[in-house]
Amino acid sequence: MDSKALTKIHSIILIAIIAVAAIVAYVRIPGEKQTSETIKIGICADLDMLIGRGTYRGAKLAAEHINQQGGLLGKTIEIVAEDSDGDSPDQDIMKGTTALTRLLSSYNVDFLISSDGGFLLTYQDIVAEHKKILFGIASISNELTQRVEDNYDRYKYFFRAFPNATHALLGSGDCVDTLRDYSGFNKVAILVEDITTITSFVPILKSFLVEAYDFEIVYQNKFPTGTVDFSSYLAAVETSEAQILYTWITSNDGLILVKEWYDRQSPVVIWGVNAHVGKPDAWDATAGKCECITNTGIATYIGYPFTNETIPFRESYLERWGEFPDNSATYAYDTLRFILPDAIERAGTIET
Repeated sequence: MDSKALTKIHSIILIAIIAVAAIVAYVRIPGEKQTSETIKIGICADLDMLIGRGTYRGAKLAAEHINQQGGLLGKTIEIVAEDSDGDSPDQDIMKGTTALTRLLSSYNVDFLISSDGGFLLTYQDIVAEHKKILFGIASISNELTQRVEDNYDRYKYFFRAFPNATHALLGSGDCVDTLRDYSGFNKVAILVEDITTITSFVPILKSFLVEAYDFEIVYQNKFPTGTVDFSSYLAAVETSEAQILYTWITSNDGLILVKEWYDRQSPVVIWGVNAHVGKPDAWDATAGKCECITNTGIATYIGYPFTNETIPFRESYLERWGEFPDNSATYAYDTLRFILPDAIERAGTIET
């Protein structure tokens, strides 16, 4: 048809079709089977950020391993991912709910995995309406599971595949308390990456360190991902007379912080979570300046055989993605590779 013959309505329709096609091309992972003989797993996460990317990659690898062994109930596992922007600075809940709803309504996924820690309370209500099972990772909020206990009929579709606040805080608190036993240090500064999954944890951590362990919090701040100069933060920490700097950093910004801390001989002990310091290449990346940094991490980073599955998973993830699996990747993999298949096989069905 001659383009001049297109009416305004036809043009609008054509534009709409192109737009829809573009959206589908973006959210559908290329190469996946699109048949009724699949079990669809929806990944709702911030795919541009470390936590969300790890969630997708861990789930994707788990699906590949399951399919290599013949699938589940004669069906193959299909991964459908939606970018929620769940860890972006603006924290637009509408983006998250739109992504989750699209997975449920447009793609009719059978199960969901999400690492959008700041959005999970809202997600619980959405999956309750759709009666679809959601596994939440990367959030320690006790409220998520308290809801299940208080109103089981409504929230029974939610499962946490991640430590809760009590478990996480006891681990963190005991670690810092051990440092105090050796050093006598009691003044703590808290510096974390500005990601909602992390910042939502800080008030709980702060109150826990004060009330349960009697630490003195003398400084607290957050920094945006992509920070390349920590001099102002370190200066403020030093001014506060902190003795311990508790960090929670998932990006390689943590390596920059370590190098600056070393170069200025900042008189504080760095203790906490600094994900990239736990990687095997951290020594070379910091020119040995990470020598006195203590980092809490997981066995898949350091290669400790916590179970007989730890090392095989670590090596296969490294081969598939070219990096070692972080927390979100590990929990997503375990959820889809072990927890969900066990339930499906015992139930003999994927019906909720």
